[in-house]
Amino acid sequence: MQIASKHNILPQNLQNWKKTFLANAEIAMEPSKAVKEYKEELIKSQKQNERLTTLVGKVTVEKEWLAKKLKSLGLSNANS
Repeated sequence: MQIASKHNILPQNLQNWKKTFLANAEIAMEPSKAVKEYKEELIKSQKQNERLTTLVGKVTVEKEWLAKKLKSLGLSNANS
């Protein structure tokens, strides 16, 4: 590792930088592709978030309905 010694850098650091660069070189060489993949992943995550938000709302409504039903039947729910 002549480059490392020439620039007073630890060889392990240079190897780590090289691995990191090679793992992410596509972003530097083809940024439009990386941006497209990022946007696709973002849209996928947003759709999943919407589904989960809807599910949480549904479960909340069901819980409230069940709690009212228990109360009307004279049963109590200690966790309400």
